[in-house]
Amino acid sequence: MDIKSTLLDLMTLFPRKVFNDELPQIVIKHQLYSVHDDKTRVDRQLRQLREQGEILMFQLGFDADAFGLVFTADYKAKVLASQEGRETRGTVARFMERVLPACTDLSFNKDQMLKEFLFTDAEITQLVKSGLLTVRDAGSWWLAIPNSGKFTKYFLQGRKAVLGMIKKSKYSEVLKDQLAERQTNGQVKFQIKYHIHDIIGAELVQRIPTTSGILLRYVDN
Repeated sequence: MDIKSTLLDLMTLFPRKVFNDELPQIVIKHQLYSVHDDKTRVDRQLRQLREQGEILMFQLGFDADAFGLVFTADYKAKVLASQEGRETRGTVARFMERVLPACTDLSFNKDQMLKEFLFTDAEITQLVKSGLLTVRDAGSWWLAIPNSGKFTKYFLQGRKAVLGMIKKSKYSEVLKDQLAERQTNGQVKFQIKYHIHDIIGAELVQRIPTTSGILLRYVDN
């Protein structure tokens, strides 16, 4: 099992052009579970990649169990490009130097930010305005992907549309390969395979092996 290779494969499905190439390529952690059944091994390898500073993980906000994964180098490049010519660039660059190497935290508290990373209150405000931090609660912040609101909107819209396609099929089930070839409407901005990995990994559909291939059955929650 090579999680890094799987991540790279899944990232090829990420629609960079939809976001004018301003976002790092994002994979949802549970999409990996659609490829590898052993969740414990997936999580262990992800932990190692995070400790080595190769990837960052983010709480995506629309679901407590939804975590985004990006390559650290891609994240840094996109964030710095968005900061070009802004007065917050120095603070943002320092945040990436001090906080991101081997970052295994999803969130940071005020004590950490002030005493461990040596940021002032004004600089923390700059980081929030720049979208690198979002408020978790009083005195703590989530690590965030700037400008990712559009990603979340299109992702959830596409998920709903693809689940609707399965639900409307005969017996609310469809062969995975057939679904992957379906034409999508304007609600689906991503490649349909990106959504198929999502709905399988998030267990929003049942995966049933048949002689004709994998059958996906809609799960009514």
